[in-house]
Amino acid sequence: MTGAALTPSVAALWLFGAFFVFLVLRVPVAFALGLACLPVLFIEPRLSPMVVFNTTFKAYNSFILLAVPFFLLTANLMNVGGITDRLVTLSRTMVGNFPGALAQINVLLSVFFAGISGSSTADAASQGKIFIEAQVKEGYDLSFSIAITAVSAVLAVIIPPSILMVVWGGVLSVSIGALYLAGVIPGLLICLAQMATVHVYAKVRHYPTYRRATLKEFLKAAAVSVPALMTPFIIVGGILLGWFTATESAAAAVLYAAVLSIFFYREMDAKKLWDALLETGKLSAIALFCVGTASVFGWLLAYFQIPKALLENVTSWGLGLMGVGFFVAFVFLVVGCFLDAIPAIIIVGTTLQPLAASVNMHPVSFAIIGIVALAFGLVTPPYGLCLMISCAIAKVRLRYALKDTLIMLVPMLVVLAALIVWPQIPLFLPGLIRPEFLK
Repeated sequence: MTGAALTPSVAALWLFGAFFVFLVLRVPVAFALGLACLPVLFIEPRLSPMVVFNTTFKAYNSFILLAVPFFLLTANLMNVGGITDRLVTLSRTMVGNFPGALAQINVLLSVFFAGISGSSTADAASQGKIFIEAQVKEGYDLSFSIAITAVSAVLAVIIPPSILMVVWGGVLSVSIGALYLAGVIPGLLICLAQMATVHVYAKVRHYPTYRRATLKEFLKAAAVSVPALMTPFIIVGGILLGWFTATESAAAAVLYAAVLSIFFYREMDAKKLWDALLETGKLSAIALFCVGTASVFGWLLAYFQIPKALLENVTSWGLGLMGVGFFVAFVFLVVGCFLDAIPAIIIVGTTLQPLAASVNMHPVSFAIIGIVALAFGLVTPPYGLCLMISCAIAKVRLRYALKDTLIMLVPMLVVLAALIVWPQIPLFLPGLIRPEFLK
């Protein structure tokens, strides 16, 4: 017992019951999390509604969360500054001769964009505008075009720099440098799984292929794109070399993107800069508001010792390291369908951390399993934000592209299972480059 008037089970019933009621009433997730806390705060005599304001302020009083708007601004500057167009050209010279050429370019561009932005929603929005209509004009099915655009966008939260890794590292005290290195191989494996899926689709449905680019065309495209591709090396390399923290690296990325867009590519004027700042403000407000209300929800879970009560039963199952890995993945896969990834990390990540520690699961491995599983939630209904954005751009209902989306998730699930069965996969690069990150 916690000394509180409500037992853990009753408090959990009030919190989760109210939250799901608000979801059914179509209240936005961030507001639903905050409103769900109010009944318990009024019922529990030791607490008051002021907890909402105090805990939210403490959540925002975090230097590391400044990285979120900085990464979003970097992505928006890249879009308006003509950098994305250069990366499209480079991708075409690399995979344009593969079956399903334009869809393959879509996937490869997501890898490049992931190394710059860290935001899947920004990726889905920008690439949806570029690729969905273009693929349909070349004979691709609309449902396939929507699905591959949405599914490839999730790479942005797996390949560093990732906003989810920044939040996870800040909330659960895990080295962000280690998470950045650990996300590289899983991200590339998922990219290969997506490209293989496109290959099969292209063969079955006879999607078009471009001619093979010459070496001269590739070198020319690479030369123009190299400055943009230096962004992830500045962000990740700066952290690994100890030049700056995760937040400072995000700020450096903004300055670098601005210099490229204004002085190197010379495509960004005052109006485009204002548009990028405005879009960044909107997306940052949504993401950080989720952090604030989720922190209140998570604080109440801890106050009533609800995670401890839940895990008492699970621990008795004797799952072992692999069993806990699959259990963690399952929980995040389910939660990701209903909850944004940032509040899911704050609420579910902190809840499952003791369980992972009880079987000696490495914190970095636990983080990568959780982040990859949460990435699926970006394209699975009812909350699948990337799928919603892609469908909105195509002006169709979400269920229109659901079948192709679910098919594309199958090989990605195989990769997730491999990360659980062989935990050394995500730990390989951190152990090779900076072993001290894993201590």
